[in-house]
Amino acid sequence: MSAAVALDPAVGYAGAPAPRPTRRPQRPRLVLVPTGDAVPAAARPALRLTRAGRLAITTTVLLAAAVAAFLGLTGGAAASSAPVTVTVQPGQTLSQIAAEHLAGQSVASAVAELQLANDLRTAQVQVGQTLVIPQD
Repeated sequence: MSAAVALDPAVGYAGAPAPRPTRRPQRPRLVLVPTGDAVPAAARPALRLTRAGRLAITTTVLLAAAVAAFLGLTGGAAASSAPVTVTVQPGQTLSQIAAEHLAGQSVASAVAELQLANDLRTAQVQVGQTLVIPQD
């Protein structure tokens, strides 16, 4: 008998019966689901910033900072300097004014720049006329 008891799965150690499960497995039950206005609003999940999103934000900020720095460095110097003007004296020609004020260029290109800056169609200037000297 002792050999038969040891092999019986319904009997526990040393001949005591094994405990039986006290609960039955739960069966699926029907649940009422709210509809219409009774449905609670679902909470929106928190915004998650992905690696690509962080990269896009960082790139945008750096690009904006670079553009602002570029405009600050180039636009600030040009805006602070007032245009240089010259009044034509008796006997002066456009070539003389070009040679005097735009010395780093050839006379022909300096005259052309003066004509473009002052909307002149010819190289003729009048005494007392005010000319704008273009800055490099």
